[in-house]
Amino acid sequence: MWPITGSRGAGSVPRVSRSYLDHASTVPLRPEARDAMVAALDELVGDPGRIHEEGLRSRVALEQAREQVAALVGARSREVVFTSGATEAIAAAVWGASERARSRAGHEGPVHHVVTAVEHSAVRFSAERAGEVTVVPVDGTGRVEVDAVLDAIGPSTAAVHVQWGNHEVGTVQPVAEVVAACRERGVLVHVDAAQAVGRVPVDFVGLGADLLSLSGHKLGGPTGTGALLVRRGLRVPPLLVGGDQERARRAGLEPVAALVGLGAAAEVLATGSRLDDEAAAATRHTERIRTAALAIDGVASYGHPEHRLPHLVCLGLDGVEPQGVLLGLDRAGVAAHSGSACSSESLEPSPVLEAMGVDAHRSLRLSVGWSTTDADVDRVTAALPETLARLRALSGA
Repeated sequence: MWPITGSRGAGSVPRVSRSYLDHASTVPLRPEARDAMVAALDELVGDPGRIHEEGLRSRVALEQAREQVAALVGARSREVVFTSGATEAIAAAVWGASERARSRAGHEGPVHHVVTAVEHSAVRFSAERAGEVTVVPVDGTGRVEVDAVLDAIGPSTAAVHVQWGNHEVGTVQPVAEVVAACRERGVLVHVDAAQAVGRVPVDFVGLGADLLSLSGHKLGGPTGTGALLVRRGLRVPPLLVGGDQERARRAGLEPVAALVGLGAAAEVLATGSRLDDEAAAATRHTERIRTAALAIDGVASYGHPEHRLPHLVCLGLDGVEPQGVLLGLDRAGVAAHSGSACSSESLEPSPVLEAMGVDAHRSLRLSVGWSTTDADVDRVTAALPETLARLRALSGA
């Protein structure tokens, strides 16, 4: 429960208890991450690339954060390249794979990328900017067929891009099978794991992927942090050039305090059974939400019924516009979302839902996380039917 506080004076906003159910967009900062960042801001002042005491202290903290992130995702610490977030990590993966392919082919022409039809816009747009793109369709649950991905690979394919789990409907892709098949064909494969890391177990080395992108703020770390995992032995040109930071794989002075916060958040999730416990709690919350929602007339559940992330529910809503639903839930103290994060501002139909062949105009996404309580679920399960009934009455539906 998240309070919005204000005094009781004239024109003031009274204290209102709210329920934040938009964890798929961004996760509240974990207390452990905040505490680690505050300490780092107070104590770490040096450039980690310098050899004086202040610089070396920052270097130690930075490398500890790298080890903490690596431990969470089953990677070697040297495989972790810190970035400003998943968007930059994705752009670096696409750029690096494209430049590598051009170098190996000995030409400067366009290269080819394979993406699934439900990839995040950061993947789709980066691939389109790099050259030719083949979009692989998905079924009605948002899941891709491995053979369809392989059929799209051509002689000029620089990389195949497949998300671990969908950002809008939660469907989990057959990533292990896609990665194994691409490795057999000698084609690089990049996995967008922004929604997966911190929600399900991830083993980068065991998976065998070449590249994997993740976001700090989606697992309870600070915004402005993320990482691109680059398989040991793989060399891809850097997107950002200038200095030799990140072992010359990403130029620019590292934001040490923020990355210390990311490392602390990763360590929380990698300790004991915390990741499994949070996933179990998320599943319990989302099942309650889904069950209550499906008891309402004109509500459908989108995404795969079994292969799905634990923290996310996507609903189709007949007879109402999503903006009205979001505003109604907001008035009831519930923060939710409709459509993909990159299409909401323009109010365009969801490309993910369009690719699935379902109503792309009327959806509601509710997502939970480490701060979600039973009271939050109680609030939304009470508010949703009331909100839908009121809107349908107003529209005569």
